[in-house]
Amino acid sequence: MVSFFIKWLVNIIALFVVIHAIAGVSATNSNVVIVAALIIGLLNAFLRPVLIMLTLPFTIISLGFFTLIINAFMFYLASKFVAGFSVTGFWSAFWAALLFSVISFILNLVFAHDTGFKFNLSGNIVRPRKRYENVIDVEGTIVDQPNPSTGLEIDTKPGEAPRRNSGE
Repeated sequence: MVSFFIKWLVNIIALFVVIHAIAGVSATNSNVVIVAALIIGLLNAFLRPVLIMLTLPFTIISLGFFTLIINAFMFYLASKFVAGFSVTGFWSAFWAALLFSVISFILNLVFAHDTGFKFNLSGNIVRPRKRYENVIDVEGTIVDQPNPSTGLEIDTKPGEAPRRNSGE
């Protein structure tokens, strides 16, 4: 639930920036921006995947450019649902959706905590290390991590019962 509110806050911030940066996008007050950010998030969560699936051939032929058209349509559609939020035309919706996506991406890198990526302010992206419990080596042997109490590994070949191996 916390991640939902973080993403909503990110959308609100991105929409405020878009409204001030793109000439054809406007909102009457901050309450309208909050509702519009929620509607854009809901449209992107529920309607956008359906549209992407329906227009997949166009997206493949255009090498992904048609996804930008869908994003612009989502932005324009949100302006039709929210009174006080307006987008004047296609190009305003296009550039607004593009800027909104870039700002949301950057802010999600900074604020999102459940993506598996952590972004520190020095500019490095730190990926968490995965700990593998069972690893299959090139011979098809499953080698468990060493047992902390005995220091021994357990080797198992497919179809065999587990046996202890001292690492020799």
